[in-house]
Amino acid sequence: MPNPPARPTRVECAILILDVIDIDDVDESFAAEIALIASWQDPRLAFDAAAEGTDVKLFQGPFQFAEVFKGWWPQLVIINEVGKSDPNSVTLRVFPDGTVRYLEQRNATLETPMDLHDFPFDTQRLRASMIPFGNHADEVVLAVDERFADTTDEYVHREQDVNVAGWTLQHLQMVVDETSIMAAGGPERFSRMVTTITLERRSWQLVWAMLFPLLILVSVVWSIFWVEIDALPDRLNISFIGVLTIVAYQFVVLEDLPRMSYLTFTDTVLLISFVMMAATVPQSLLIHSLVRKGKQRLARTIDRTCRWLFPLAYLALLAAAVLRYELG
Repeated sequence: MPNPPARPTRVECAILILDVIDIDDVDESFAAEIALIASWQDPRLAFDAAAEGTDVKLFQGPFQFAEVFKGWWPQLVIINEVGKSDPNSVTLRVFPDGTVRYLEQRNATLETPMDLHDFPFDTQRLRASMIPFGNHADEVVLAVDERFADTTDEYVHREQDVNVAGWTLQHLQMVVDETSIMAAGGPERFSRMVTTITLERRSWQLVWAMLFPLLILVSVVWSIFWVEIDALPDRLNISFIGVLTIVAYQFVVLEDLPRMSYLTFTDTVLLISFVMMAATVPQSLLIHSLVRKGKQRLARTIDRTCRWLFPLAYLALLAAAVLRYELG
């Protein structure tokens, strides 16, 4: 039975995320344990339950599925999967009226675009796209299995263990559309199911481990405003140590992020912090210049003003960055 039983054959299916194993921000991919569920009607496989002595024909495991079962089945392929993953288990049931139900469990690594503008306060929508490879849209049409059509909210509340360290499951949605894939003869249309998993990053650990120490570091550099106005070497040492530290800090942060063409929220905070630290260098040079000209009183006034001007300017720039990413 090489061909589908009808034209088109309706295949009701679902992609369920049993567990999210890992999320890789750098490679923009995630590893998950998934279950593929599909059912379709094939009258050619109908049988007399009394004559066969069973209400269901069961095929379990890769060998029975590939070698014993002789019917047609859709070759469901997750097109954004990285590499090849073999099913850990396969079960296929055939009922007397010709209904066929297929269940497969596997571990897979999937590529998916990530939007990291708000990192580390981001929410990611991870996608798994599946097509019936080898059967065009006029031969096989995918549909969401009604048993799982309303899984969006119920599944999230029920499957609290479907998460990975540092993330919280928010939403699960399955939709069906069509996609075009280029082949030797030109574009070919396939029915496609897309499962979208919405995960929210648990950001507070990153805030305490990454952003909070950064704020402390910037505040420490402002101690130069309490250093004697004629101690230029001491003031510059503090400023340059802070600038070098934040450069090294930036390299550590970039190791955990992909190479992007845009600034994330964290990049913006690092940039603002770098500018505020670097601004203490010309401020110290200005103070030193005034001291050499005998204008100590003006130099001390500028130093006292900078004690509150720099923190206020820093907080204002941070607030502007927060508003930009919140509204953007």
